[in-house]
Amino acid sequence: MTTSINQWIKTGMYLFLVLFFASCSEIGEQSNPTANTSLKTIPEVLKSMDEGDLNQDSNARRNPGNTFATFNAALGKSGLASVFSRNDLTVFAPTDAAFASLGLNPGNIGSVEGLSTILLYHVVAGSVFSTDLTEGFVPTLNGAAVKISLAGGPKVNEANIVLVDQQARNGVIHGIDQVLLPPTQNIMDLVDSNADFSVLKTAIDAAELRTALATTNNLTVFAPTNQAFLNLLEELGYESLDQLVGDIGLNGLISVLKYHVFAGGRVYSSDLTDTGIIMFSGDEVIIDTSGPSLTDLGGRESSIVATDIQATNGVVHVIDTVILNL
Repeated sequence: MTTSINQWIKTGMYLFLVLFFASCSEIGEQSNPTANTSLKTIPEVLKSMDEGDLNQDSNARRNPGNTFATFNAALGKSGLASVFSRNDLTVFAPTDAAFASLGLNPGNIGSVEGLSTILLYHVVAGSVFSTDLTEGFVPTLNGAAVKISLAGGPKVNEANIVLVDQQARNGVIHGIDQVLLPPTQNIMDLVDSNADFSVLKTAIDAAELRTALATTNNLTVFAPTNQAFLNLLEELGYESLDQLVGDIGLNGLISVLKYHVFAGGRVYSSDLTDTGIIMFSGDEVIIDTSGPSLTDLGGRESSIVATDIQATNGVVHVIDTVILNL
């Protein structure tokens, strides 16, 4: 069992390091083949909007509150200004008023803990203009995703997009009226902090999977509620989780828990399709988006009752039935 867990952790860490260094390489070498060299870089465009550069699109000056001195200062103090200058990016830039509502300004923005992580949560790869926006989740350079919604006016998470399509030499800027705050808890933290996952927590600890779920990156977890476990025990005729584990063994428990984890990336509700996916246990689950729901190897159906709970290392969806691969 310990060998199996360690192998999982080692494999996950290897993949994480490969992806990490690959992404760093892309950031360092990425260029925009369609760049217009007569335009300014993203930081320069933000600064010129603050200074009222008349060469900027008139849309940029329609609202005197659309200034970005704090965001620009944050880029400099985090060391990310060069990244924002040479890569093809779309930036959702909070206005100075958005930062001010949190008590932040160019003078104190450098003291914010995890500033680089926060800034990268405001950026997606490539140039995405307002006409390209579609509903759903979009991964950011932070690793977590932002949710784009269009009904009632375009939003990023809960922030309104108040300024659109400010083109730069290496991308495009949209202004937003709130600072976006990325997730701060890993998957295991989310399980620990939710009272409705107490049985799941007990099972994870018994299977010694806590470290793997806390540290392995880019996981999608379908987390059964306490009632889901109680229903399973009743269905199978057991009085306690210990009795069930006594029959299927610790390896059986590990396999069942792995059957609830997709290790191939963060799959958000907007990414779900009617298809089968191979879970970390090596077994298939069928997704039905009309529910949405999952169907396990035995034909048992589990409804997805809550979606898109983001963690620093993945995303969690809540299900009402424990799925089985035994």
